[in-house]
Amino acid sequence: MADFNSGFDLSASEKAEAAELQKMIAVEQQKAQFQAQVHNFTDVCWDKCVEKPGSKLDSRTETCLISCVERFIDTTLTITNRFTQMVQKGTH
Repeated sequence: MADFNSGFDLSASEKAEAAELQKMIAVEQQKAQFQAQVHNFTDVCWDKCVEKPGSKLDSRTETCLISCVERFIDTTLTITNRFTQMVQKGTH
């Protein structure tokens, strides 16, 4: 992330405000990434499980959607953890 303080002569309160702004931006970026993931697995699981939409889900479709989302989350966590391990090994 870019350092907003570089090249400027900021007071302590301005530096604190800049740091807080950076934190807020990071949180908003994480929210956007989470929403993109939800949108992605909604699309994938809908296409995989829902043959013809109706007024309510049958048990087969509901079970498929639950399993699909759980697999998607498990896979995402596994990949994230693996990348974290790779980065940690690379930095030590």
